[in-house]
Amino acid sequence: MTNRLKERYQKAIVPKLMTEFQYTNIHQVPKVVKVTVNRGLGEASQNAKSLESSLKEVGAITGQKPVVTRAKKAIAGFKIRQGMPVGVMVTLRGERMYSFLERLIHLALPRIRDFRGINPKGFDGRGNYSLGLREQLIFPEVEYDQIDQIRGMDISIVTTAQTDAEGLALLKELGMPFRSS
Repeated sequence: MTNRLKERYQKAIVPKLMTEFQYTNIHQVPKVVKVTVNRGLGEASQNAKSLESSLKEVGAITGQKPVVTRAKKAIAGFKIRQGMPVGVMVTLRGERMYSFLERLIHLALPRIRDFRGINPKGFDGRGNYSLGLREQLIFPEVEYDQIDQIRGMDISIVTTAQTDAEGLALLKELGMPFRSS
């Protein structure tokens, strides 16, 4: 089973980007390398149940088992000791990455209340894009009755683009709904 987004990338987006940026080689065309989904859990050190529910939710959203991230060093002000769980994250590549991106673009983002597009200023200068989501309910995999608390997450899309303009062109072609400035 091939993914529609990956198929569209190979058949339509690659030739369009080659003409737009005058690439001489097909390998110069930017592509999405990986997508990381990260959720920080400040309360996980005191509340083990929040860690469990976050693992379940992020796993359902991404279709892959999340990894628990742990504190590198102790911070007394935040009541955190070294090695305590502080979040969960997933790195998606290949087919799972394309299917997650397709669900994010076509199902989740349009379900955000008063949605007018995502901010095109989320690029890092090297063609990678990051966005933060305020709630997990925009994903159809998460049921309202099953969640204990509304929590957000950060999504980073890593591309092979050299500049922000190339990354923006790639993500626009993939269907990312950017806000017009």
